[in-house]
Amino acid sequence: MDAAALRDAQAPLKERYKADAATARDVLRARGEVDFANVAIRVDQPHEGRLAGLHRATGGNGDFRCSGEMLLEALVGCAGVTLASVTTALAVPIERAVVRAEGDLDWRGTLGVDKTVPVGFSAIRLVLELTTNAPQDKLDKLLQLTERYCVVLQTIAQKPTLSASIVRT
Repeated sequence: MDAAALRDAQAPLKERYKADAATARDVLRARGEVDFANVAIRVDQPHEGRLAGLHRATGGNGDFRCSGEMLLEALVGCAGVTLASVTTALAVPIERAVVRAEGDLDWRGTLGVDKTVPVGFSAIRLVLELTTNAPQDKLDKLLQLTERYCVVLQTIAQKPTLSASIVRT
């Protein structure tokens, strides 16, 4: 894709988002099912492979994975593995666990349509769907420890010091 093709793909989206801000709001989702036997999680991926590209809402053709979706997939993966580990360590009987993450976006920020709209997720929700007869106090402890030891969740929550640079090669 060259500059002209990118402009052509994004122009109608930008116009639509300017005319109707509600059309720029979106929820990205990720989901996975925990594999307790292996202390693992199978994260659903909407696209084959690992190539990241533009989301349809920013001019992409839908063939690639959006990096925002990949972030949510990383959160689901980390939370699922952490949940499996904590569940195993505490011997809490869980028949099935599905981990979901949802993130709210406003594409006007990403596309520079409105400079007052932040780029990135404005909210992220992590949901652990558990099939279990365990008492509520055990489930509360599972949630507390999953939140505490999930590296991705804690990284997002703690807002680490970030830097970016260009290195000529």
